[in-house]
Amino acid sequence: MAITLASKHFLLPITLLFLVNVSVASRMLVESSTQSMTFQYHNGPLLSGGFSINLIWYGNFKPTQRAIISDFVTSLLPSRPESQPSVAMWWSSIGKYYRLANAKKPTSLSLSLGKQVIDGTYSLGKTLTSKQVEALAAKGPQHPNVINVVLTAADVVVEGFCTSRCGTHRVSEEPTQKIPYIWVGNSETQCPGQCAWPFHQPIYGPQSPPLTAPNNDVGLDGMVINLASLLAGTVTNPYGNGYFQGPKDAPLEAASACPGIYGKGAYPGYAGNLLVDATTGASYNANGINKRKYLLPALYDPKTSSCSTPV
Repeated sequence: MAITLASKHFLLPITLLFLVNVSVASRMLVESSTQSMTFQYHNGPLLSGGFSINLIWYGNFKPTQRAIISDFVTSLLPSRPESQPSVAMWWSSIGKYYRLANAKKPTSLSLSLGKQVIDGTYSLGKTLTSKQVEALAAKGPQHPNVINVVLTAADVVVEGFCTSRCGTHRVSEEPTQKIPYIWVGNSETQCPGQCAWPFHQPIYGPQSPPLTAPNNDVGLDGMVINLASLLAGTVTNPYGNGYFQGPKDAPLEAASACPGIYGKGAYPGYAGNLLVDATTGASYNANGINKRKYLLPALYDPKTSSCSTPV
């Protein structure tokens, strides 16, 4: 499944071979947060138990940039005492999927930050195929309870990046186990109008002024949005038979089913009513650790059949 750019499928992400595409264009063309949608559980397993999220950094990332992502992942933990609304509060709504899918025998999921692998030498070059991305994911620990996340720098060209997707989630086929992995690219220099909206002027759809990025980094704040979307899709539809809307070869998942919605009152070209930092003017909807602020996508609420936002 992947975060995709739409061509003729302007309103719908295109997902092939379980590459979860979070459609950039579809994020810009917003569905109403109160619109009822046909969202189904297809009886497949969800990820459950304790999972560590390992970050594989490919290319040139500053330590301050790596901290934006690692702080976001750590902020998912429910025990953190951040100001509300928080990243943990946003993530807790995923629990509704588990309660519905396992009504007779409830299960749950907990995530934590695992290892970080830094490949700053571009060991596979600056142009990567999907197979090479999978090879990079294999640099992370290889055991059942991990999600390996590959993050590529702004000067790395990945197959399909900007032309059809902003990131993907997939499952690698190990000899004895399936290990989920995610890839997200930094779009700052290649396609910020596609993969970092609403922090950059969009290239499609209504032309509204860009918002100020909460961590003052258009590329990395855009990566957080895409990573958050893909994490939601990874845990609720890891093998292509979990929760999704629409056809199996082009599913809308927990976050991609709510394109372009970040706050209440969202409409095409408008991200919704958001919180604004009084000092920086940055727009956000969730607080994280170390006084971080983030903008996170709405998540589909399977109980109310609507898109739920932190604010």
